[in-house]
Amino acid sequence: MMRQYLGIKAEHPNRLVFYRMGDFYELFYDDARRAARLLDITLTHRGKSAGEPIPMAGVPFHAAESYLAKLVRHGESVAICEQIGDPATSKGPVERQVVRIVTPGTVSDEALMDERSDNLLAALVIADGRYGLAWLDLTGGRFHVQELATEEALAGELERLRPAELLLSEDQSQPSAWTRESGITRRPPWHFDHDTAVRLLNQQFGTKDLSGFGCQELTLAISAAGALLQYVDDTQRSALPHITRLQVDNHDDAIIIDAATRRNLELVDAASGKRQHSLAGLLDTTATPMGGRLLRRWINRPLRNQSAVRKRHATIAGLLDHRQVDELQELLRSIGDIERILARVALRSARPRDLAVLRDSLGTLPTLQQLLQHIDEAGIHHLAQQIGEHPDTFSLLQRAIIENPPVVLRDGGVLARGYDQELDELRDLSQNADQFLVDLEQRERARTGIETLKVSYNRVHGYYIEIGRSKSDAVPDDYIRRQTLKGTERFITPELKAFEDKVLSARERALQREKLLYEELLTTLATPLAELQHSAAHIAELDVLACFGERAQRLDLARPTFRDAPGLNVQAGRHPVVEQVSENAFVANDLVMDERRNILIITGPNMGGKSTFMRQSALTVLMAYAGCYVPAAAAELGPFDRIFSRIGASDDLAGGRSTFMVEMQETANILHNATDQSLVLMDEIGRGTSTFDGLSLAWACAVELATRIRAFTLFATHYFELTTLPDEYPGIVNVHLDAVEHGDGIVFLHTVRDGPANQSYGLQVAALAGVPRKVIELARKRLRELENAAQRHAQAESNQLSLFQQPAAEADDAPSDDALRRRLAELDPDQLTPREALDALYELRAMHDPE
Repeated sequence: MMRQYLGIKAEHPNRLVFYRMGDFYELFYDDARRAARLLDITLTHRGKSAGEPIPMAGVPFHAAESYLAKLVRHGESVAICEQIGDPATSKGPVERQVVRIVTPGTVSDEALMDERSDNLLAALVIADGRYGLAWLDLTGGRFHVQELATEEALAGELERLRPAELLLSEDQSQPSAWTRESGITRRPPWHFDHDTAVRLLNQQFGTKDLSGFGCQELTLAISAAGALLQYVDDTQRSALPHITRLQVDNHDDAIIIDAATRRNLELVDAASGKRQHSLAGLLDTTATPMGGRLLRRWINRPLRNQSAVRKRHATIAGLLDHRQVDELQELLRSIGDIERILARVALRSARPRDLAVLRDSLGTLPTLQQLLQHIDEAGIHHLAQQIGEHPDTFSLLQRAIIENPPVVLRDGGVLARGYDQELDELRDLSQNADQFLVDLEQRERARTGIETLKVSYNRVHGYYIEIGRSKSDAVPDDYIRRQTLKGTERFITPELKAFEDKVLSARERALQREKLLYEELLTTLATPLAELQHSAAHIAELDVLACFGERAQRLDLARPTFRDAPGLNVQAGRHPVVEQVSENAFVANDLVMDERRNILIITGPNMGGKSTFMRQSALTVLMAYAGCYVPAAAAELGPFDRIFSRIGASDDLAGGRSTFMVEMQETANILHNATDQSLVLMDEIGRGTSTFDGLSLAWACAVELATRIRAFTLFATHYFELTTLPDEYPGIVNVHLDAVEHGDGIVFLHTVRDGPANQSYGLQVAALAGVPRKVIELARKRLRELENAAQRHAQAESNQLSLFQQPAAEADDAPSDDALRRRLAELDPDQLTPREALDALYELRAMHDPE
């Protein structure tokens, strides 16, 4: 047995081998150690090799899916090795072979995937500074290729796609854009051969060449696609009829968002780890899993084509105008995950309940069509036409599958009565056994006079007549003893034996017949597969648009408008997520940016809302171009090609990059790639180095963005020196987030106002954060000293005579500003009584104005 195992393991050295032994999948040697650690199962031993015990761990075969799901989440691949021989006829170990390979990027079982996230397999080829990327959604049949010119672009695409598994050649180094520790699968270099790739792709699509897909010139991407297709063929070991086309992703068709910006804007995952705090988590009220996945694709890839986006908005408006959103969503909830069910049909791994869900979903389509016909909107009519009804497929499944089938086909009972005459006859034969046994038992009791005689059945001994040993003398001669127990004897008669052979044979033949018919049913369903996939894609689109309509109602979102002129005008804009999770009422703010007002220098206190204001502006643009309504009273947007965000502090210590280095690299990316149609968010540039270095960098970046690049920029800073930029450069405007002092504290108003802030309120924010009062007082004292020193330095530098300077003789009697400041510094407001404070106020006034 171990020789057999080691031979199979040698064919799959980099995968865990689930080796079937009875009711368990066993793992041995290093596989057992790794699985025990990852799955938290017991590591035991079995037998010996070279005098040492063989490590072993196992999982029950009936619960294997849950263990596989854990392993896939850890980035592991598993080879499923089953018994294919007959134990009754096998000499030595029963023959086994690998029947399925489960990898993170090729799983198709429902239990192994997140139903609302795409599970993607990607392949990458790097040559001459360019990147060829191919990716496949095996459970949706989507196959895409693209070529990228920079590693920053690659990082952005990998962050957008988040493939579960990435194929790389064994002679290719891992790109820095891949930041995860697992998920890389190495393949031999010849798997990425371009000529082989072209041949495999033409064979898959049944084409002579790839010109019809518009990708013949993308040699690197085609090489990646060929390696990907070969890998899927190796792991699935079945045809892939649901993969029928190759789509080219043009990088410039969508608003480009780099990896850092995607994380900063928390599009799919929030920094808190709570999905509901991300934009996708807030917006996703889709009724179907496939709608939820499409929504995330739309959010991750907002279109640049204003015409296409206007059509989405028009469809949402049609649903809202006809007040059909709630009814439509309720109807869509009765439709299952058709997309992934069809993939399992294509891979011939669909289970009985998959087909029942497909049947019930198709049964909903006529009602859905009736509802859509009452909505007078071109986009809705187009979707209804594309969805269709598919009556033939529905009728077939209705005839074939019982109302509530079992989970698996193993024990039969899946196909409905009347679907196949031969199957019905075999079932009748086995099902009528119960009545025959009742009749036989009554006859034998009457014939033998033994009232306690029973006719029974078990899987080990088959049918038998059971009689108590005290009555064994009355047993007829034609009874044949089958088994003797402590208090009973078990017999069989020629009649019962003939019946047993007939019934057991009928049950076995019925199960074989049912399995054959089920496979034929999957083959039949492969014929309308493409039409059903097309329908599923448009059901998902309808689902997302209905979801956007529901969100527009519940979250008070407005339909945006578009213009050809660059810029944006947002009235009473809000941050969609912060507004929902905040306990306080959200303060809405306007934002106007055009060619005369293209960079806003934003000042104000920490915690005042600068980052929120910046992020909500980016999310407004992104949501509008994704096809969603926006969180504002009104919004008008010009064209945008990119969104950049340089917000927050992070480091990459493992990669040898400090916080400041990460900040500068992200800034460099913006300055190299931003255009006059880009939206740029920059927060606290230069704070990670010395004051003068940081101020100089921030100044230079702002000037570059305002002059050469002319990008629409929200530039938040605590360098008040930057607030003089509007005096020197047109297009730069100062705004600030308002706040007021209250005692020793601060009240944030979160209102954006024109002009620069007058102070930073750093000590007040520190007090709010819980910094000890003693530390705050010490800081306040030091602040006064620094301000006094700065004042004296400024006076010394300006101590030259002026035409308007007051003559010294006339100023002798006036107290100096230094004396006034010294007296102020001596006062401790926390130690004064109200009366003493009033006296001090009169004293200071007298010093300032003796008359």
